[in-house]
Amino acid sequence: MTAPAIPPAGDYWLRDVRIPATPAERLARVDLRIASGRIAAIEPVGTAPDGPSLDGGMALPCFVDVHTHLDKGHIWPRSPNPDGTFKGAIGAVMADREAHWSAEDTRARFAFGLRCAYAHGTAAIRTHLDTYLPHGRSTWRVFAELRDAWAGRIDLQGVSICPIDRLAGDEGVALADLVAEHGGVLGFVTRFTGGGHDAIPPGFQDLLDHAFALAEARGLDMDLHVDESGETAAATLPIIARTALRRGFRRRIQVGHICSLSLQPDAVIAETIALVRDAGIAVVSLPMCNMYLQDRAPGRTPRWRGVTLLHELAAAGVPVSVASDNCRDPFYAYGDHDMVEAFQSAVRIAQLDHPLGDWPNTVTATPAGVMGLRDRGNIRVGAPADLVLFRTRFWHELLARRQSDRTVLRQGRAIDTTLPDYRELDALVRPDPG
Repeated sequence: MTAPAIPPAGDYWLRDVRIPATPAERLARVDLRIASGRIAAIEPVGTAPDGPSLDGGMALPCFVDVHTHLDKGHIWPRSPNPDGTFKGAIGAVMADREAHWSAEDTRARFAFGLRCAYAHGTAAIRTHLDTYLPHGRSTWRVFAELRDAWAGRIDLQGVSICPIDRLAGDEGVALADLVAEHGGVLGFVTRFTGGGHDAIPPGFQDLLDHAFALAEARGLDMDLHVDESGETAAATLPIIARTALRRGFRRRIQVGHICSLSLQPDAVIAETIALVRDAGIAVVSLPMCNMYLQDRAPGRTPRWRGVTLLHELAAAGVPVSVASDNCRDPFYAYGDHDMVEAFQSAVRIAQLDHPLGDWPNTVTATPAGVMGLRDRGNIRVGAPADLVLFRTRFWHELLARRQSDRTVLRQGRAIDTTLPDYRELDALVRPDPG
């Protein structure tokens, strides 16, 4: 690609650009006026008298990654998953956290992930943070430092993650206070410590009400890891929705994974989706990680894709996002914090095509709404000129290639999109010399 010659200073027109219309699959061919770092005008193509031309190439708003685990990132070389299973991932991460997660170690890996995401064109990230006290206090301090250091480049939100039984008693109060102190989101997984997503845990309803009460008392949004397995007995999602409705919960709720929903009987699926819609719950799907972990057994080809019912949820009016999830850790050995890869993978895995419709919003406008970020996820007059430019002209071209030659604009200026070298982490993760 011959990159457009973006002016290093001053206002300018960006000519002949294709941007998402309505539905997002449609592309409008326009000229964009960039002034004072914002989009000052969107006019029909041919309006601009001068300025760099994209020659009909696409521009998307910078991406919003609404479900990540930056504190776990890039530990694979020193702590691989021994068998690729969910249980293997939990064990490997727990051992690595106990042995290595100093503030310095977490900060270096976390910042490495942010640099990757920034270079790829991500402008906002919600990251789950392992919050096991007392260690979690150090992780949240590192998060706060990096959130402040990256302000203006990546909008960062933090979410606690731990098994729901950790929220009981004094530990739960301390944990919720820690989240509130850092302006975070209260999150947990709907399984008990040491267990899997294989059934509804005993006493789950009482613990869930307690978790809601912790969030309500502090005015916190909630973001939960739910039913991350292929076991139909793992059906906590309808309980969560009914609890939110019964309590009249007024803050935002997002749930992630809900893999087991796709294996439920049709009547259960319909009832659950209606409850989720009525409770105003948003759903985020993590197709790459779910395909990696779910239905894995030695010497056996997986029989299902592991992803949740994106089409059915969206058709019912449930806000649906797609996100990157884990990156180079025991829960997912691959990835690069790249939302183009995440969206391409979601389209292929979940058949989000023919037509593509509004599915592009799953990595832009919809997650921006979940995070409460008004200025993210859309190309509109008055929004920041934070754009990802592609030589490709149509969605089918964008979805066909890796798009490693994209241009990223932040406040109308092209940034350096050089990715950090993995060698920077060698002293921490000790890659295999072979």
